[in-house]
Amino acid sequence: MNYDAVLVVSFGGPESEADVMPFLENVLRGKRVPRERMLEVAEHYYHFGGKSPINSQIRALIGALEAELAERGPRLPVYWGNRNWHPFLSDALRQMQRDGVRSALAFVTSAYSSYSGCRQYLEDIARARAEVGPGSPAVEKVRVFFNHPGFIAALVERVQEALMQFLPEIRATVPLVYTAHSVPVVAAQTSQYVQQLEETVRLVSEELGRRPDPLVYQSRSGPPGQEWLGPDILDYLRSMEPAAGTSLVIVPVGFISDHMEVLYDLDTAAGRLCRERGIHMVRAATVGTHPQFIRMIRDLIAERVEETGERRILGTMGPGADFCQPDCCLPPKG
Repeated sequence: MNYDAVLVVSFGGPESEADVMPFLENVLRGKRVPRERMLEVAEHYYHFGGKSPINSQIRALIGALEAELAERGPRLPVYWGNRNWHPFLSDALRQMQRDGVRSALAFVTSAYSSYSGCRQYLEDIARARAEVGPGSPAVEKVRVFFNHPGFIAALVERVQEALMQFLPEIRATVPLVYTAHSVPVVAAQTSQYVQQLEETVRLVSEELGRRPDPLVYQSRSGPPGQEWLGPDILDYLRSMEPAAGTSLVIVPVGFISDHMEVLYDLDTAAGRLCRERGIHMVRAATVGTHPQFIRMIRDLIAERVEETGERRILGTMGPGADFCQPDCCLPPKG
């Protein structure tokens, strides 16, 4: 297919306190999440004035990507559509249609395969195209990038930056713990989410010259009786027996930007627990607009536009598929 645009697809976030509840209702529509949990998450946003940092971070990513494409090509316009808040996917597709775009490549801000991080975005795109109606641009998604060299290099540098905040004589021995968004166990069983996360952790630790450090999870939001991936980051911290001066680096490997679940669940909640337990915690930054990460996005676009057949990867798992199989990343039953 000949592509004439790039569509950045993200989660979205509120811009003010008045946006918080409508935004969360969009996020949780059709999900069995207790009302109490929604109100609890709302307080996380109110803690920061009701404004999520995710939208400003996506604007920065788009600006960096536009500059990268202008310099190295392919020279394609970049649009932006969200799942849960303005600008919605349907709004982006209408603008693309007005601009004469016929087919686009979508870059989804999720590095891993899962229902919520992959297939659900494809469903969102299909729903938005149906809403726009005849003439809506065709949209295809680039592959997941958990093992792309650019993603790994950016993560490695973020960890190194965090370790630089410790004295030189202890940097090599400061423990790391990687975190990712928890999902229901039944959802993890229909995708390679866990395997891909573990591969990313292995690759980053290997580049750092370390043994693979532990992977834990955060931000679960389901009903209490449902089994989710664990251990939870807070449970992990409670299980530690810190000696005087214990240090720790938390690496949010499951996220590409410092959005609310990083700022609240790690910087605020985990940070508070670490202080209570006498742990000197530093949280590594996410990849954000790291130059290696932006070049990686350009590479993912170029490999489809130029049809070179090259799929750059590290490790042994192989590249993600350009097109998802019918039974991949299915939603959890019930």
